[in-house]
Amino acid sequence: MLIHLSLLKIFNMNISNRVKPNGKDIMKIAIIGGGAMGSIYAALMADHGHNVCMIDKWKDHVSEIKANGLYVNGASGERRIKNIEVSTDINDAKGSELYIIATKTSQVEIVAKELSRFIKDDELIITIQNGLGSGDIIAKHLKTENLFIGVAEGFGASVVGPGHVHHNSMSLIRLGEMVQTDFNRVLSLVTVWTESGFHARAFDDIDQLVWEKFLCNVTFSGPCTAFQITIGELMDNKKYWKIALGCMKEAYKLGIKRTVSFSFTDPEKHVTDFGNRMPKAKPSMLLDHENHRLSEIDAINGMVVKLGESMGVQTPYNETITAFIINKEKMMS
Repeated sequence: MLIHLSLLKIFNMNISNRVKPNGKDIMKIAIIGGGAMGSIYAALMADHGHNVCMIDKWKDHVSEIKANGLYVNGASGERRIKNIEVSTDINDAKGSELYIIATKTSQVEIVAKELSRFIKDDELIITIQNGLGSGDIIAKHLKTENLFIGVAEGFGASVVGPGHVHHNSMSLIRLGEMVQTDFNRVLSLVTVWTESGFHARAFDDIDQLVWEKFLCNVTFSGPCTAFQITIGELMDNKKYWKIALGCMKEAYKLGIKRTVSFSFTDPEKHVTDFGNRMPKAKPSMLLDHENHRLSEIDAINGMVVKLGESMGVQTPYNETITAFIINKEKMMS
């Protein structure tokens, strides 16, 4: 069920006792992962006035932000934010009211283990990654009652250099509870995002929340990376697009078998509409390869293969794409 922002007024929006300078609800927020997306989250939330601490292992990025602030340009405007606390040590995030995990899926378990050493019962976590499985990984180390799943839809960003991030596009941040406990908290978190300048909505169906984005990831991430082309170029090539849709249809079949309540009956239209909104964009998986980094293939196209094996569903398109990319990454390393 989709909750529109106009309904927010009927709920109590207070998550905790926060100071309100200039009428604003202010939180202490930790962004774990200062890559392209995490930096955008940090920039807009800090610019709104939240007390933001961003944790990242890239020392040059951290040093530049400490010295000159974080420079952001693109879809959300041009700004240089100088009130972000930055560190390479996750222990500096202690005492935050909200932790946003914005790392790659492969780093989520490491972060969860580190947070488990000091996070308190009244502190909240949002995890935002591509693909499937982040919530389950975190649940092995942290209580799920305060865990929220985020999905960034039509949201693109890229790191230009240390301390400089370009915001390519922004459509919607979807938020939901990992375990249904108190939906008012989701609505409160939506307010945190919308007041910071994001488009955000609350969902009470976590499977729908994740799987509808997962179909788009599966369609574009692996195929664009395999063929080294943009989303628009993939869609314009009939042979390549057939392969991409083949990947999507395998994932959709799995979702239906898992009784996911998709909000549409035409998955091809769903992913086509998604791609048409950003034809010049490159999926983050392709950007990883261009920067000689390992990708999240295991959590996206590789996850289709894994689920297919466990559910007795053949996934030849995703098997081929996954095998190709894994082999390519072996040669990169």
